[in-house]
Amino acid sequence: MRPRVDQKGVLTGLTVREAMRRQVVRLVQTATLAHAIRSTIKFKVNALLVEAPDRQALGVVSKTDLMGAYYAGLPLDTPVEAVMVGPPLFCRPEDSLDAALEVMRQSRVHRLYVAEELPGVAVGVLAYPDIVGVLYRFCHRCRRTLLKKGERGLDLANQVRVREVMTPGVASFPENTRLVEVMEGLASQRLAAVLIRSSQGRPVGVVSKTDLILAYLHELSPDTPVKEIMQQPVVAVEQEETLETALRQMIFADIHRLFVYKERPEEVVGVLSLSDAARFRSGTCRACLASRIKVGGL
Repeated sequence: MRPRVDQKGVLTGLTVREAMRRQVVRLVQTATLAHAIRSTIKFKVNALLVEAPDRQALGVVSKTDLMGAYYAGLPLDTPVEAVMVGPPLFCRPEDSLDAALEVMRQSRVHRLYVAEELPGVAVGVLAYPDIVGVLYRFCHRCRRTLLKKGERGLDLANQVRVREVMTPGVASFPENTRLVEVMEGLASQRLAAVLIRSSQGRPVGVVSKTDLILAYLHELSPDTPVKEIMQQPVVAVEQEETLETALRQMIFADIHRLFVYKERPEEVVGVLSLSDAARFRSGTCRACLASRIKVGGL
């Protein structure tokens, strides 16, 4: 199937096979929570597939689940089957990327596993970063990008800006907040990371689920002040920057979000995530709808 663009979806013609990763990070159901944390860090993934000895998928353990185990005070030698969520959702390599993204939206999950001949046996995984990666490559061939490089008739005013795609507003906590309170905030607001502010209100760091599960692995008390584990500096982008530039910054730096500021880095006004970018570039991308690009293949 040849990639093409129509009025309904930028992803029309692209399939799961073109974006999926063949590497699936797996655990047996008796693996410990400590093993799961080490695997998420080692392989830089947000979730692990839990399998039976016959390779049948049983469930998924995400960073959210591991953070929940920390919050609940579970010992690190607890088997992952105690916290896994299942069964995992599957798609097939020949499914359209647009359809797969719709399943992710409706099911409110960040990844689908891919099965071929044997149902329930994963041969790959599809997540938001994979979709954004292929879209980034795809959009580089579009007329807007070529125009930006110097063709006559360029209309820079129509370029997509970060402020058009970002999620407005940002959750933040004072730097002396306890880890347990940050965990409660992340869970209640379904966030992956929060901004940390100084006593003067300046952005001074970021704490993500990764930081929290590492604190769990190192057996830090949930009462530890968040400033002890926050990441610095805050990686941010100005709201008038182009989406393409922001995507490049995230992909090459291997990060999943940027905090967005207005005029001054101290004025954080939103967050841009890879999932924001994936949603924007799949059926609602005004850039592609406006230019009616024709793609002959990738």
